[in-house]
Amino acid sequence: MATDEELLAAWGRGEGTAGEQLLRRHFDALFRFFRHKLDEVATVEELVQRTMLAAVANREKFRGECSFRSWLFTIARHELCHELRRLPRRHEHVDVTEQSIAELSGASPTGAVGRLQHERLLLAALRRIPLDLQIAIELAYWEELSAADIARVLETPIGTIKSRLRRARELLQQAMTALGSPVAQSQATVDDLGAWAARIRDVVADD
Repeated sequence: MATDEELLAAWGRGEGTAGEQLLRRHFDALFRFFRHKLDEVATVEELVQRTMLAAVANREKFRGECSFRSWLFTIARHELCHELRRLPRRHEHVDVTEQSIAELSGASPTGAVGRLQHERLLLAALRRIPLDLQIAIELAYWEELSAADIARVLETPIGTIKSRLRRARELLQQAMTALGSPVAQSQATVDDLGAWAARIRDVVADD
């Protein structure tokens, strides 16, 4: 089986089947990454395509110093920020270390909380914590990236990742409680994020 790097190089040489194979290999993860943050499926699919096209356009910048997946998520994060700056209500300033998707998009997840299953409540809560902290949690628990890879995606020192994940879990628990989840249930969910991540994958796939 060809490696990601070999497929990327082949795609860069004009081999379309290599690009199709690379997209199939990473489509679900990229779709999940954007779908956790944006509601329009058409926009999500466009961002997946833009991420893959940016990868092949910048293939010479990938030198194997990190995993291909972390490099791809780094591009995806940049594409997401670019998209958020294009939203009608936004200006140029997007602070992903302080602002949440709920703040940046103007969408409030509180309206349907009474109808949310617990999995959907968790997804709504994720959108209420700062975007980079949301990304850190998703990469750690959904995509199972290493601390080093997460640091590369967030473009931050590796020494800060553990503290960021701890802070992200704290804010996630608070957001879930604010959305109506009992404190004990919020704590239990955050304590077992790995198991809940599998359930959220199904929720996002079914939307």
